[in-house]
Amino acid sequence: MDSQSYLPVQPGVGMEENFLSLDDILLSHERLPVRTECTFPRLGFLEKSSDSPDIPEGTKMELPLWLSKGLYERKRRVLSVELPKVYREGWRTVFTADPNVVDLHKMGPYYYGLGSQMLHFESPENPDIAQTLLQTFVGRFRRTMDSSQNAYNEDTSSLVERLDFLEKSLFRAGQSGLNGFQSWEKGLASTLTASSLVLNYRKRKITDVQP
Repeated sequence: MDSQSYLPVQPGVGMEENFLSLDDILLSHERLPVRTECTFPRLGFLEKSSDSPDIPEGTKMELPLWLSKGLYERKRRVLSVELPKVYREGWRTVFTADPNVVDLHKMGPYYYGLGSQMLHFESPENPDIAQTLLQTFVGRFRRTMDSSQNAYNEDTSSLVERLDFLEKSLFRAGQSGLNGFQSWEKGLASTLTASSLVLNYRKRKITDVQP
């Protein structure tokens, strides 16, 4: 019987998170530049560059995504979140011109995931960010999948090192499909076997009918 200590859970899609996913947990710890819109009493220890016991209004600092989302309120402005540079207009222009030239892993391994999460925060640039995320994904998708389908039994480290986490998942899926097809074509595909759920169900039925 096969056993695994951890069964991978897929990350959430878009603005939704799946807190059973290790990938979403790692994403939630990405740090965002924020500006406090009120005084945070007795929390000065969070700001290493200040000796004040409080965090005064107007302080610029970095907070993890999960905390920024928890503190952010549209009605009662506790803090404002600034766009990370990779989502600002200058970089959006680069992505629009040619998304394939950018090293997304270097810019942030969760480019698409964090960009989708940024839409939680009010910004006049949100429609442009969403459009750039979509155009970038579409513009890089074909090249990513073509690479995965043309690297059979080869070292793919140089191909994936520039990819975002989502793109790496797609690349692995493409590689898995290619390897499976090649095995089937060579007659090496494993024989179909009954699911463990079906086998266990049959065992229970046999036990139920036995006197």
